[in-house]
Amino acid sequence: MSEPALFESVEGLAGTGKTTVAPLLAEARRAVLVATVPANYQPLRRELDNSTNADARMCLFLSALLTATEQIVDHLEAGSPVVVESYFARCLTTHREFGARVGITLPADLPQPVTYQLTCSNHERLRRLAHRDKPLTRWDVLAEQHTDSLTAAIGNWATHRIDTTTSSPAEVVETILSLNTSRTDHANH
Repeated sequence: MSEPALFESVEGLAGTGKTTVAPLLAEARRAVLVATVPANYQPLRRELDNSTNADARMCLFLSALLTATEQIVDHLEAGSPVVVESYFARCLTTHREFGARVGITLPADLPQPVTYQLTCSNHERLRRLAHRDKPLTRWDVLAEQHTDSLTAAIGNWATHRIDTTTSSPAEVVETILSLNTSRTDHANH
């Protein structure tokens, strides 16, 4: 029996390289890159970025992730590997840190990705963020006030930690590829 298609998630704080690394990893794996906040969710996301309600924002992201999971499952069942930039680990830990109180039990049959937690020195991460052409939301500011606890919380999930401080995106992808991961490989590194 052949091994199931590989499902991988790239997690981490803003500025650690998720948005750059995820498509490069998908290309290297010949995988499908699935948006975990589908395009039809983006207008509502922009609205909630102006809100102060962490529970409402978490529910939006959970809905988006569950919708994306349908696509992920379809691809995996067809034998296509999948890469995502952020999955449930980031959504749940971030919104809990933001004060969300909604209780959630995830479905037991969710596909479980091999997860890479990108980390970066704070100085380099802030340098990268300074070069972005994206306005900050109140949620971005709040996340910056809780970087240590967010990093630790994501690290509580089964992840492979990869420091991107001095590595190019291509080198980060090479590091991931060298891990020789399989769909059932969920170890802390």
